[in-house]
Amino acid sequence: MTGHAELVGRQRELADLDRLLARPPGFAVLEGPAGIGKTAVVEHFLSLQRRPRVARAVGLPWEQPTAFGVIDQLLRGFEAPRDAAGLLAWCDAGPGIVVVDDAQWADIESLRALLSVFRRLTTEQVLIILIARELPAAVRHGVIVPVGPLAPAEVRTLAMVYAGRDLNVPTAHELAAHTGGNPRHIRDLLDELPPESWSGWHPGLPAPKAVAADVIRRLHACSAATRKLVEAAAVLGGTVPVAAAAGLAGIDNPVAALDEARASGLVDTVPGHGMMTLAFPDPLVHAAIYHDVPPLVRYGLHGTAAQLAEDDSVRLKHLVAQAPAPDAALADELDDFAARQAGLGAWSVAGQALIDASRLSPAKADREHRLVRAVDALVGAGDLGQASAFSAQIESFPAGPLRDAVLGYLAIQRGRPAEAELLLTRAWGACRPGREPETAALICQRRVLHSLSRWHGPDLVAWGQRAVTLADPQDPAAVESEAIMGLGLAATGRIQQAKDTYHDLVARVSQGAQSQRVRMGKGWLDLALDDPLTARRELEIAVPTEYRMGALRISLWAQAWLARADFALGSWDEALQTVNRAAVQLAETGLELVRPLVHWTGAQIQALRGDFDAAQAHLRLGSASTHNYEIMVIPACMARAHFAEARSDYEGVLRALEPVAQLWPRQGVDEPGFWPWPDVYGNALVMTNRVAEADEFLAPHEALAVERGHRSALARLGYVRGRILGATGDVDAAKKSFEASLAHLRTLPLPYERARVHFAYGQTLRRAGKRKEADVVLRRARDGYAALGATTYVVRCDRELKAGGLHPKRVGVDLTELTPQEQAVAKLVAAGLTNKQVGVELFVSVKTVQFHLTRIYAKLGIRSRSELAARFHTRPCG
Repeated sequence: MTGHAELVGRQRELADLDRLLARPPGFAVLEGPAGIGKTAVVEHFLSLQRRPRVARAVGLPWEQPTAFGVIDQLLRGFEAPRDAAGLLAWCDAGPGIVVVDDAQWADIESLRALLSVFRRLTTEQVLIILIARELPAAVRHGVIVPVGPLAPAEVRTLAMVYAGRDLNVPTAHELAAHTGGNPRHIRDLLDELPPESWSGWHPGLPAPKAVAADVIRRLHACSAATRKLVEAAAVLGGTVPVAAAAGLAGIDNPVAALDEARASGLVDTVPGHGMMTLAFPDPLVHAAIYHDVPPLVRYGLHGTAAQLAEDDSVRLKHLVAQAPAPDAALADELDDFAARQAGLGAWSVAGQALIDASRLSPAKADREHRLVRAVDALVGAGDLGQASAFSAQIESFPAGPLRDAVLGYLAIQRGRPAEAELLLTRAWGACRPGREPETAALICQRRVLHSLSRWHGPDLVAWGQRAVTLADPQDPAAVESEAIMGLGLAATGRIQQAKDTYHDLVARVSQGAQSQRVRMGKGWLDLALDDPLTARRELEIAVPTEYRMGALRISLWAQAWLARADFALGSWDEALQTVNRAAVQLAETGLELVRPLVHWTGAQIQALRGDFDAAQAHLRLGSASTHNYEIMVIPACMARAHFAEARSDYEGVLRALEPVAQLWPRQGVDEPGFWPWPDVYGNALVMTNRVAEADEFLAPHEALAVERGHRSALARLGYVRGRILGATGDVDAAKKSFEASLAHLRTLPLPYERARVHFAYGQTLRRAGKRKEADVVLRRARDGYAALGATTYVVRCDRELKAGGLHPKRVGVDLTELTPQEQAVAKLVAAGLTNKQVGVELFVSVKTVQFHLTRIYAKLGIRSRSELAARFHTRPCG
């Protein structure tokens, strides 16, 4: 069982070894700390090979002075000299794998012999694997394969496989951070802590006993002054000013103590801070020292630290750590502090303070009320994992407006509209707005978010106005309701009113966490109104949370729309980076509501680039059902439609968008700019020979786009109208429609939309027999798609151009205009290497090589490796 547990999450390392084995000879160094699972990776890799010939050795510290001691182990049972020549003879004898475990203890003669032998190998099917914590630089060679920490999701899997523990998300994250994702430490804690300790909230994890024993042994070997300094630092936190630790420890000159603690590996100085700041090397060392401090000493240190603290949050943290029993006065102080933080929109800080206040409240009613508010704050911060850990507990509390509103809020973020509707309706029905205006305003704000998620503008505006009326203008419920209300106004066609709302809000709410909500809403609106440049600027402001005390929940919405803005602007690499970053945060938080919106962009870009496996991965992660919120269903359907369209599966496009076509009410769904689905659907109708149906479908969307004066919507619908007219034989009218679409886009920074219009235009002209005109337009489409890296459509343009029969030589761009990565791929392919060989050389996947190669072909206007070789040798890169 242990072996299987260690192998959780090691696909990358196994893939690296597979690649090296596929291109012999190979030399790999697996590096990582003790217990990380290096040996398990290699053993599993060996088990996957068909009866491999393996030579094994283990480095031992006491055998390190013995020359060729490791070589002697490797050649045991093989008739050959115990030196480099003998090892070379073993390699010549046939395919095999050489494994040296704990190579950091191997004798230097053996390591040099291994390197010498590898340099003499040419085509022998031999893979040499060294397993080490870290090798000296002089003998580090080949491909370094770092064996890294397990991710939180992998920690959950390990806990289930190894110990049958179903950890909740926040506990898995805490365990991963605490142990550095080290499987050995994780297994030790799973063994040492009782099962009930993993089911609820706990203030901190201990160090595994083996780690703690080693740390405490080193600590107790230090002088008294050093122990005092290190213990004081442990009470203050993981990274602390040396002066603060020395002051708490009562040491006048801490340099000698700091030097001894550093030499013992207990602390280190922080780079760039001189000797002013110290930090523990990892959380386990910190935990071991902190838990070794006697309770009475710890009590006194926390009390003194609280008196010295200059910040309320720090002072309260020490008072909470010092408290041996419930304390009503301290709980009240924490409650007041949480209220102040909530007023600033710092929901995460408020939530943690309310959790502490709940634990310290002597009265049951206060404990329950504060825990309910803590969960509300955690949901507001986007920490659904920790909020969910408490949800079962608060569901057992008596029903009431606040409890039901908080559970409804959690249901919204989980993407459960029916559950949220039930809870919020019940909360509003039981609330007395005249007597409980704050609770009433909070319920209204939750209804605003619920209406946004249903994409129902009238309800959104109505509930937003109620929230603003009930709450203080600076109250978070009022500000967030106003920030979202602007979107509701735009979704109901009141565009100018929406713009005015955001103009006033930006002027009034310019700082702090609340401005994050406003900027996100304004950026979303700017993107919908054909201003992606302003949208990108606003959304970039809304993404960070660290310095502005913003909520991760709002940041994820901002990142989802930032990716759409970058997509619209043609910055697809940046869009994918945003998607990938947000995807990691989504996995950590459990925020279901925004998940399809994030993965929509990832699926679309990867499909357009021809990486359908990656696109399908985004489709799986961004899936939604008709039981989810509309704001989840629409982007999930659009992602599937884009995927089908990229594969020329127009029936699939219609199936994908059918749930969107059936949504009711339609006002917000069809509002131009927000959800650009009508052109995709109408185009698919034309391409499946349902021209009359497309005509009927398109007309009301065209009328609304004209009424709004929405240029990109007019351009998108115009190319579909051009297709319809071309299909009915009215080529002149079709050309006018296409030209009008291009005119709408002329001043808009929307390169993908422009290429899309050109492609439909060129196809229509070619099918009408106007080959020369079609050739010009299709080449514009091809150039646009090539610049974006939309290789799927570059190939289609080439096919259309070939079918047109006109092939004037394309000049293409200069080789120096390729990106550095594209130049590296071009050089190796031009030299005759296969894609697989290029991948090994550059340490990237074959799919990545193919992606770069397709972009290179598109940019250079060539179609084969031989053409690339000719271009490369006649016009070399830099």
